[in-house]
Amino acid sequence: MFQYAIALTGGIATGKSTVASFFKMYGFLTIDADKIAHNILDNNYLNIKELFGDQYIQNNKVNRAKLGNLIFNNQKQKQKLEEYIHPLIKQQIVNQAKNFEQQQIPYLIDLPLFFEKRNYDIKKSIVVYTPKDIQIKRLCKRENYTEQEALVRINNQIDIEEKRKLATYIIDNSHTLKELHNEVLKVKQLILQK
Repeated sequence: MFQYAIALTGGIATGKSTVASFFKMYGFLTIDADKIAHNILDNNYLNIKELFGDQYIQNNKVNRAKLGNLIFNNQKQKQKLEEYIHPLIKQQIVNQAKNFEQQQIPYLIDLPLFFEKRNYDIKKSIVVYTPKDIQIKRLCKRENYTEQEALVRINNQIDIEEKRKLATYIIDNSHTLKELHNEVLKVKQLILQK
């Protein structure tokens, strides 16, 4: 399993989604763990209601911002959510990966917590890298967080400098979109040469 898979990871607000969309543009098949997680949350809102309470459900959907505030500030609640949702995410990823594996070409699995959880036996990884100060700025701008709120979320993951050391390939996203695109092209070539 996962013989042709490459984990796409990084930190929050490093630009994984943008990188994934570039790879898709070049025909790479991609599995998005976050998208799967969002669907699972929405389809299982009654279980989430049971686990965390009514206040996290709005119009029969999980209020992700509210639930996010709870789990990023409470390790016990975070663990409770992860124990519930991670096996369900993995099951769907494995199902999709089985189809991709049959094509015998490299494909990406977008896994924000690839190094944190080590739930997947994937040999190669791409880390989308951005220095922490840029991460903070982007997250504050994107989500309207205070610097403190941004830091809480960033510090819930392994430090980006550590992830960089663990990567097979690094895509630097500290500059312009054009430069990011060039970084993706370089890594794409390296992957296809293998």
